[in-house]
Amino acid sequence: MRKIMIDRSIKNCCPEAVLGILQCKVAVKEDADAFLEILNRKIAELAEVELSQANKREKIQATRKAYKALGKDANRYRCSAEAMCRRISKERGLYYINNVVDINNYLSIKSGYSMGTYDLGQLQGDILWARAAEGTAYQGIGKDIVNIECLPALFDELGAFGNPTSDNTRAMITESSKEILMVFYVFDGAKELIELLEEAEKLLKEFADGQDFERTIIG
Repeated sequence: MRKIMIDRSIKNCCPEAVLGILQCKVAVKEDADAFLEILNRKIAELAEVELSQANKREKIQATRKAYKALGKDANRYRCSAEAMCRRISKERGLYYINNVVDINNYLSIKSGYSMGTYDLGQLQGDILWARAAEGTAYQGIGKDIVNIECLPALFDELGAFGNPTSDNTRAMITESSKEILMVFYVFDGAKELIELLEEAEKLLKEFADGQDFERTIIG
């Protein structure tokens, strides 16, 4: 398991901040029809509630409060879980990327926790979750350069590569990815994480040939 730590710059502002971590080997490929059925069923269920008010969901609210505590405007920089729920509420659906990314997105919209899944082969050294300093930015996936200052971001020896709003292209999941780091960004304690990590492992085993699993909660 890659060494991961939480910096005081986050803990001082967000004392209940924790990370749910799952590391494993996978085979990245197109979604299986059986998984798409699970995902689309969940999208249909969520579309029946007022997801235009996604910011009222408990886990999303916790992330928004954390952003405020860290000095980031949660209306301008929505966390990924909120952004996906709002997209569903507007009947725009979700983009289907690949089996690993879409398992990530399924678990995120289901739980309300923002998540990121990263290619471990593109990361170097230990990982630190810290409040990004002023002027920090990177190339976002499907976006232009993203200003991530004040966001709770993951850093390796090469710099920032992920946060609950938008991830860097450097560690994005592609068909060449062999080993992944799946991260639940949590700001209300660890009470629900064991069950979610177990579900993530089950889905990755069934739909991404997942093996050599390691799980941990860092708080």
